[in-house]
Amino acid sequence: MKVAVIGAGVVGVTTAYELAADGHAVSVYERHATVASGTSFANAGVLAPGYVTPWAAPGMAWKVISHLFSSHAPVRFTLASLVTHMPWLWRWQRACRPAVYQANRAAMLSLARYSSERRHNLAQPEPLDYEQRRGLLVLLRSAAELRRAHANLAALHGLGVNAALLDRAAAFAVEPGLNLATPLAGALHLPDDELGNCRQFSHLMKARAQALGASFLFQHDVHKIEPGTQPLVHGLALNNGRPSASSARFDAVVVCAGHQANALLAPLGQRLPLVPVYGYSLTAPLRLDERNPAVGPHAALMDERYKVAITRLGVRIRVAGSAELGGHPDRHNPAALRTLYKVLDDWFPGAAQMNQAQAWKGARPMLPDGPPIIGSALAPGVWLNLGHGSSGWALACGSARVLADLLIQRKPQVDLARLSPQRLGA
Repeated sequence: MKVAVIGAGVVGVTTAYELAADGHAVSVYERHATVASGTSFANAGVLAPGYVTPWAAPGMAWKVISHLFSSHAPVRFTLASLVTHMPWLWRWQRACRPAVYQANRAAMLSLARYSSERRHNLAQPEPLDYEQRRGLLVLLRSAAELRRAHANLAALHGLGVNAALLDRAAAFAVEPGLNLATPLAGALHLPDDELGNCRQFSHLMKARAQALGASFLFQHDVHKIEPGTQPLVHGLALNNGRPSASSARFDAVVVCAGHQANALLAPLGQRLPLVPVYGYSLTAPLRLDERNPAVGPHAALMDERYKVAITRLGVRIRVAGSAELGGHPDRHNPAALRTLYKVLDDWFPGAAQMNQAQAWKGARPMLPDGPPIIGSALAPGVWLNLGHGSSGWALACGSARVLADLLIQRKPQVDLARLSPQRLGA
């Protein structure tokens, strides 16, 4: 089949690769100048199936309210954004019910594990170097956080996740560069979880997809999917307003366009409860010192109180976090950046050359209940692989394979009950 993929973030690129590997003629359309230029550009880099979980969780609404007046709130919103997104928030609150949360978490964990397996398979026969490292340490600042981690540990073990609670001394043995002056009650260690450079991986997968015949058309902003007559053939209208050339007709169109997807799907009669939730990151060179090789993090860490991740990407350090509902994609919230600076300084003071730090803001495409949508759209021949939220990097490879299997009517290796568009009435 001739297949168009709309969007070249990590989800779109891995989808293009899997489709090309199945023998399809694939064309990828991307509005930016290269792959991974949006949400995939500077995310935290954490690949932690054990920590992939829905944002809609029991007690989450109270946690958000309790941080309302905090200067370092992990979730930020305005009154205007609450009004604008009220229907989405209502669905999100309903998804926080324990039974719904447990089903969604299990679905996301299953997909994350499958994605990890697929990503590791891609390293054969030729290894991929995307600055990957192994191990996640969740830092617990207080006794209360440690008690909650004890309860969470049983749940992780029940899901088959390799995790252990460490005391302060053991945590410093795992990450010797941690600041001794910052209070630390203990840590949750997930040794099998990983981190990696999402943008670098996306470029590697682009090259592999191209080697299989996929073509990438950059600075092509698709603003309309034009349904054809039977047999199912579709055209795309590009940013200049003109239909694509007659040669650019497709048997199938796969939408991996993140939160912009609704603009493409609404004219086809489909509206998804999909909103952008913005995240922030800072990336700076490490201040390397041969006399002190422990400077900076060894792998990945998560500050449980502030929901901020700190990762080592080669000779750089990245600190990422915040969840901002509403706001403008091109305007940085100074308070969100101050939280990132604070957490980095708390744990690794002086480890990075912050005068060279690059600040970034990206839109996570969030559905109210957590799992992404993978499957057929209402319009025949149009397919969806989107809504991965903050877990796109961890779920991308598995989602791509599931979509490719569905396209050729092969049974996927994961349960689709919590991944289909139908679960949301979409």
